[in-house]
Amino acid sequence: MTTTGDSPPPSDVSATTVSGETAANDSAPIELSHSVVPMYARLTAEAVGSGFLIIAVIGSGIMAETLSPNDVGLQLLENAAATAGALIGLIIMFASVSGAHFNPAVTLLDRLMGDMTTSEAAWYVVAQLAGGFVGVMAANIMFWDETGGGVITISENQRDGGPQYVSEIIATIGLLLVIHGAVRYGKAYVVAVAVGVWIGGAYFFTSSTSFANPMVSVNRMFSDTFAGIAPASAPAFIAMQLIGALVAFGLIRVLFSSDTPASDDS
Repeated sequence: MTTTGDSPPPSDVSATTVSGETAANDSAPIELSHSVVPMYARLTAEAVGSGFLIIAVIGSGIMAETLSPNDVGLQLLENAAATAGALIGLIIMFASVSGAHFNPAVTLLDRLMGDMTTSEAAWYVVAQLAGGFVGVMAANIMFWDETGGGVITISENQRDGGPQYVSEIIATIGLLLVIHGAVRYGKAYVVAVAVGVWIGGAYFFTSSTSFANPMVSVNRMFSDTFAGIAPASAPAFIAMQLIGALVAFGLIRVLFSSDTPASDDS
């Protein structure tokens, strides 16, 4: 990522950085770039961030089942809160390194917007999937006793049906709109809180519990726990998420076509 002039490294997400005037003017134009940070650092950030995200999703799901075995609603609340909190921290941590995607749908949208090359986007997705796979193994190991053992356990949690598929389209559209609306403030904490709150809420207002992330959908197959998804169910979820990303791309082109970012008077 780069900034123009002599400004310090930016705090941003989805490959968005703030121009050199930002320190003096929060409404300065936003410039899209990640040319300064080496590719190996960006890919490492995507892998590590994706791994921690999966640990948060799977680990909190297992802990929720352990702590609240007879209350599914409370399990979902605990899972949602942990995931939202982890997302906020991870986005703030890695936004200025890789843009803190941790999600192939976000990466696809950045590619469609022209903010990444095809090669960059492909390597981002590889790093996300690989990091997530390490994360799911780590979560399974940490909760070895609770899950009955197994570094990899194939989920039997079926998540099928039209309502859940529609939910994934809606959840993905909403997430990408939140990111591209919040990123215009040019501040990592704004995007981090917005994304964390959106995902935490979407756990409850979508029937699919808002995966909204192909990397998460793939890696949740490898943990037969509360947060898992059966391999037979995952492809449809991923397809709906990609459809949601394409719809979001069209909406973003209409809603955020101006180059002038939102102002922050706080």
